[in-house]
Amino acid sequence: MRVSTINLLLLAAILLAPGCNGRKASSVGSDHSVEARVERLLSRMTLAEKIGQMNQVSAGGDVAGYAEALRNGQIGSILNEVDPVKINEFQRICMEESRLGIPLLVARDVIHGFHTVFPIPLGLAATFDPQLVEEGARVAAVEATSQGVRWTFSPMLDIARDPRWGRIAEGSGEDTWLDSRMAEAMVYGYQGRTADSTSMSACIKHFVGYGAAEGGRDYNSTFISERQLRNIYLPPFEAAVKAGAHTLMTSFNDNDGVPSTGNAFILKDVLRKEWGFDGLVVTDWNSMGEMVSHGFGTDRKDVAAKAVAAGVDMDMMTFGFISHLEELVHSGAVKESAINDAVRNILRIKFLLGLFEHPYVDVEASRAVQYAPGHLDAARRTAEESAILLKNDGLLPLDGNSLRRILVTGPLADAPHDQLGTWAFDGEKSHTVTPLAALRERFGARVDYVPGLTYSRQTRERFDDVVAAARKADVVLAFVGEEAILSGEAHCLSDLNLVGSQSELLEALKATGKPVAAVVMAGRPLTIGRDLDNCDALLYSFHPGTMGGPALANLLLGDAVPSGKTPVTFPATVGQVPMYYNHNMTGRPYRNEKLMQDIELEAGQTSLGNTSYYLDSGASPLFPFGYGLSYTTFEYSDQKLDKDVYSPKDTITVSFTLANTGKYDATEVVQVYVRDLVGSVTRPVKELKGFDRITLAAGARRTVQMSIPVRELAFWGLDGRKKVEPGDFQLWVAPDSASGTPLSFKVR
Repeated sequence: MRVSTINLLLLAAILLAPGCNGRKASSVGSDHSVEARVERLLSRMTLAEKIGQMNQVSAGGDVAGYAEALRNGQIGSILNEVDPVKINEFQRICMEESRLGIPLLVARDVIHGFHTVFPIPLGLAATFDPQLVEEGARVAAVEATSQGVRWTFSPMLDIARDPRWGRIAEGSGEDTWLDSRMAEAMVYGYQGRTADSTSMSACIKHFVGYGAAEGGRDYNSTFISERQLRNIYLPPFEAAVKAGAHTLMTSFNDNDGVPSTGNAFILKDVLRKEWGFDGLVVTDWNSMGEMVSHGFGTDRKDVAAKAVAAGVDMDMMTFGFISHLEELVHSGAVKESAINDAVRNILRIKFLLGLFEHPYVDVEASRAVQYAPGHLDAARRTAEESAILLKNDGLLPLDGNSLRRILVTGPLADAPHDQLGTWAFDGEKSHTVTPLAALRERFGARVDYVPGLTYSRQTRERFDDVVAAARKADVVLAFVGEEAILSGEAHCLSDLNLVGSQSELLEALKATGKPVAAVVMAGRPLTIGRDLDNCDALLYSFHPGTMGGPALANLLLGDAVPSGKTPVTFPATVGQVPMYYNHNMTGRPYRNEKLMQDIELEAGQTSLGNTSYYLDSGASPLFPFGYGLSYTTFEYSDQKLDKDVYSPKDTITVSFTLANTGKYDATEVVQVYVRDLVGSVTRPVKELKGFDRITLAAGARRTVQMSIPVRELAFWGLDGRKKVEPGDFQLWVAPDSASGTPLSFKVR
C-alpha cells in the first residue's frame, strides 16, 4: 500500500455519486446481539448508503474536504489519518450529521509499532518468542487506538523465500510453522484477548502467495499449485482466522493467471466456506483497479463486478464500487444480496469494536500513552531478543571497564530514521535512540565517532580519517547494512551484497589489526560472506526500531546475551535464491561435491554421478534457517521419544537434556524438525514443528520435554485431502535446521 493524498477528481466522484442527499436520523440502538444490530441497521440503509460503507479513502488535507461525503454516508473507512482531533471531527460528522449515524473505521499501516517502533516483522520472527511479539502488538494497539486508529493492515503472513523481494522485511520469513505462530501472536496482540477500547482490528495480508513473486520483483505474478498453497502458503492465514482476525486483505499478484482480488476460489471457497471467516475483506491499494492492468477486466466497472462476485467487501482507493456498483445492481449484473453480505461484514466489525458507543478519543489522554516507559522497555527487550550473533571469535561481549577508547563508525551508527526500518510512518527520530547515542551515554568521551561513510550507498576509495581513528582505539564498532528505504514495498534488489563501499570500509578497519565488531542493520538477509573475514564478531539486527541503540549496546557489552535465530536462510550468493531449508529432496540430492575451484572440468563430462548443486557455490547457504550463536555454549544429549509407533490421534513426546556448558546465563531456542520419509507426494527434507525458549544459568542442565501432536504431520496429499499418512518418520531436536541427529518413529 502506498500513502497518498486523495485525488480530487476521485473525491468528486464520491460527492456526486447517486444517493448523496439524505436526512439525519438517530443512530442504531445498542441492545441485543451484534448480528441483530447489524440486520436492524442494514434494513434501514439505502443502496447508496450500503455502497458507501464499501468505500475506503485515504486522508489528505482538511476535514472539510470530506464533510459532504461523510454526511451522505459515502465513506465507510478512512486510512492514513492519525491526528486525533481530525479523527474526532470525522466521527462527529458521521455520528451527528449523517442520516444513520454510522461511525468510520479509521485505518493505518501500524506494522511493527505506532510511535514506539519495534523491530521490523522479520526481526520479530527472529526472536522465536510469540509471547513477546504479542506484547509488542498490544503496545502498538494501545498507542494507535488512543489516537483513534482502530484498524491496522498487519500482520503480513506471506511466506518469503527470496530475499531480493523488498517486502520480506514485513513478514516472518520462510517457514510456515513459525509464520503461523507469529500470526496468532500479532492478532491476539492487536485485538486483545478480550475486546475493549484498545482493540485494533488486525488485517491479515496478503491473500495469498504474494511472497512468491516471480524473480523477487514486487507485484509480480506467482505460479503456485493448489497443493503448494494449502501446504505452505495458506496455513498462517488459517491460523490467524482461528485466532479471530477481524479482517483480511487481498494481494496484488495474480496466481496462475487469476488476480487475488478477483479470485473466488480463495476468497469464497477457502476463506468463507472452509474456514468460516465472517470478517471484512478489503482490497490492497487499487488492487481492484489493477485487475485492468493484469488484463483480467476491461475497465473499473467490469472489475468492480468481478471483485464483488469474488467476495471483496471494501475497495481501497480504486473508487470502482462507489462509481459503478449502484448501476451494476440496477442492471442485474450484481445482486443486491452480494452488497448486503459485504455490508454485514463491515458493520459487524464496527459493532465489535464498540465504535457506535465510543466513536471519540480523549486527545489529551492519548498524548500520555505514547512512548510510555513500559512500551520502551518492551521495544528494547524485543530488539535484544531479535539480534542474531553470526560470528564471534571471542571478542564479544566487550569488557567495558577495560576499554579506554572505542571507535564507533559506519553509516548506520547514528541513523535514527533508518534504524526504525520500513513501514514506520509514525515513529519519530527525536525519540529514537541510536547505537552512538547509547554508547556515548555509557562511555562518554571514551567514544570516538568517525562515520567513514555517511550513508550506505556512498562510494569512497580511501578511509584515512577512520583508519587513523581505528589505530588509536581499543576496539572498533562498525555499524553497516542498508537504510530503511532499501527494503519494503517496491524496494527489491538484484544484488544482496553490502552496498557502496561498506565492505571496503570493513576491510580497511580490519587491516589496522584492531579488533572489529560489525553490526549489520538491514531489512533482509544480505550476502555477507565476504565481510565475515573482515570482522572478529558480527551481530545481525533486522532494523531494530526505537530502542535499537540501547539493545545493541547491551548485547555488545554482555548486559544481554544474544538468542536470536535466523527466520530465513542466508544465501551465500544471490544466484542461489530462492533458497530455503524445507525444500524437497530431489532425485539427486547434494552430496558435498567439490566446487569449481577444486576441480578441472573436462570436455564431454556427463551428468552421471552429479547431484543438485552449483559448481561455483555448492548447495549450502551461508547460514541455515534457525541459526544463531550465543556467548555461551549449549549441549544436547539423551534425546529420546516416548514411543516408537504412534497413531494419528497420539501426541509425540520427545525428551532431552539441555546443558549450558559456558560461562554466561543464556537462552537457547530449541527447535524440533520432522521429516516424512515417504508420502503420496514428495515431502520436504525437514519441517519445523515446534520450538521453545529455554533459559539456563551457566553450568546448569535441564531435562526438557516437548510435545508434537501427530495431527501436525498432516498434509494435503495426492488425493486432494489433508491427513496424516502412515509410514516412517524422522525427528530432530536441534539448535538450527542443519544440525542434530535424527530419531526414528512410525505412524500407523
